[in-house]
Amino acid sequence: MIHPLYPNLLSPLSLGPITLPNRVVMGAMHLGWETQAGGPERLAAFYAERARGGVGLIVTGGIAPNTEGCIAEPGSQLATESEVRNHGKVVRAVHAEGAKICLQILHAGRYARHRRAVAPSAIQAPINLFKPTALTAEQIERQIFDFVRCARLARQAGYDGVEIMGSEGYLINQFIAPRTNQRDDAWGGGSQQRMRFALAIVERIRAATGPTFIIIFRLSLLDLVEQGSTWEEIALLARRLEQAGVSLLNTGIGWHEARVPTIAASVPRAAFAWVTARLKGTVAVPLIASNRINTPEVAEALLAEGQADLVSLARPLLADPDFIAKAATGRAHLINTCIACNQACLDHIFSGQTASCLVNPRAGHETDYPLDMAARPRRLAVVGAGPAGLAFAVTAARRGHQVTLYEQADRIGGQLNMAVRIPGKEEFAETLRYFRRQLELLGVTVHLKTPATAELLQKGGFDEIVLATGVVPRRPALAGADHPCVLDYADLLQRLQPVGRRVAIIGAGGIGVDVALYLTEPLPTGEPDRERFLRRWGIDISGTRPGGLKADAARAPKAVRSVYLLQRKPGKIGAQLSKTTGWIARKELAHRQVVQLNKVEYEAIDDQGLHIRRRGESVCLEVDNVIVCAGQESARELLHALSARGLQAHVIGGADQAAELDAKRAIAQGFVLAMGM
Repeated sequence: MIHPLYPNLLSPLSLGPITLPNRVVMGAMHLGWETQAGGPERLAAFYAERARGGVGLIVTGGIAPNTEGCIAEPGSQLATESEVRNHGKVVRAVHAEGAKICLQILHAGRYARHRRAVAPSAIQAPINLFKPTALTAEQIERQIFDFVRCARLARQAGYDGVEIMGSEGYLINQFIAPRTNQRDDAWGGGSQQRMRFALAIVERIRAATGPTFIIIFRLSLLDLVEQGSTWEEIALLARRLEQAGVSLLNTGIGWHEARVPTIAASVPRAAFAWVTARLKGTVAVPLIASNRINTPEVAEALLAEGQADLVSLARPLLADPDFIAKAATGRAHLINTCIACNQACLDHIFSGQTASCLVNPRAGHETDYPLDMAARPRRLAVVGAGPAGLAFAVTAARRGHQVTLYEQADRIGGQLNMAVRIPGKEEFAETLRYFRRQLELLGVTVHLKTPATAELLQKGGFDEIVLATGVVPRRPALAGADHPCVLDYADLLQRLQPVGRRVAIIGAGGIGVDVALYLTEPLPTGEPDRERFLRRWGIDISGTRPGGLKADAARAPKAVRSVYLLQRKPGKIGAQLSKTTGWIARKELAHRQVVQLNKVEYEAIDDQGLHIRRRGESVCLEVDNVIVCAGQESARELLHALSARGLQAHVIGGADQAAELDAKRAIAQGFVLAMGM
């Protein structure tokens, strides 16, 4: 039966004897639990919940076929019979919920962060400290054998298939691209030789696993690095992979060392579906589109337009395991949308932590926080409707507590209302929409434009009081700090005070960088977001450039303002930004010609501008405005007033710790507190 809302997204797809109930593939994600105690049980609960939420086909995080293929040591691999049992726990949990699951086989190659790293050629990756050893011809055959063995063991564990990771700059991709394959034997040289490794793996896995076993190949359609594959080579490889026996081709975009954003929030939704569409007609096997597809509407549109046959959703299913079920039952407005921040998923993984989600801190912790009701429902007061207060209120109400939320502003959101104004952070509007709907759905009593006093809370007779009163900007002790030209970041982003064409920003932490990007955002030209993004980052859509990069980068836009970004510390500006997205912000600052100065001493502010001292020399920056982004202070006045009345309160979010504006910590803290009540 054709679904009335999403006729393409929710239509079945036959893969031989296997029928997928819809066109959604849960894309592979590194979760970090694979090598930890209790990891199989955690993974089983994690994937089972997504299967229960309606996902038709799940692909696990990358599992190495041998020790040298592991991304780090210790790493997750499937190379022996003894490892099959733990994988079986995951498979059985997913099958019990009616979904299919494939194991992703990922060999890191020169991206392996250990001394056993191997590659087609001994060329060190710019993002790795370790130089790989070049494989001999005999060792290449052994690597192929290990891939096949891994697939056999996956079938033994009960997996419905495997995904072979042939993109993102990992080992197979390293063989395919001339950038990393400088061999002159049968495994290198011309394109036919460079693709031989990938084809041998697929052919031998198909022969070893039989005709009904699903084989997905994740093919790099845009390397986004110099000396990458040409489109002719990619299309030829796709046809050869089809002949070798793949069931599905998945879209890979960009190597990890590429200096082009591919999954960050600054990337427009479905920005790369066009390259999947280009492959349509070249092969007959179904194609999977990926990258920044985070709503059912976006997914439905690209399927309806024939750009792909399936869509891969990874982080959106971290954010909301019931994504598909909500869409199927007309509740898409209740989806907790992925905002592509990377803060709790990729940043965690690249820092050696386990993955979770900023907007859904329960992700990856399903066994720690079962979805149960509170043993004793209570009356709870929450003061402050910023991210911490909202997370607590919604979680507590979901567990059966009676929650009253007080907010002195005329809207919920707190600092999130400022975040949505920052270029690349507009997706926070989805988080606000989600919380707003949840408050309504769960019957939370919300009092806007209501400053909560100690007297009010005492009279309310609440069982527990939670303070999520946030932070206030800190003003530096600086001569002229009260000058009319001085604003703080809240004046700019919340109260929308006008700003001149010449601006100095005091403080180059995360807030200072955000303000600099806000002030230098190019004026709208009417150009669609996707086209503007592709042009800005020099992405070739013609298919004529190797690696998909244009020969010349886009010119910087005409400066909207002249901006100085200043910090006291001697280090690199922006060094403390997100591990996986900070580089994007730093490139944007340079592209927009923001003047960045460190080791700055602030002397005074007057009608001339901002007087600073740097490298022993005093200078005046002749600016129209000075924006202060020099930290925050916790808003704790109410806590002191409650204490004076003998009342206790739980303190969360910025009111607890006034560091950088940290929605991840605030939401997690609110969630954990509510789960413990």
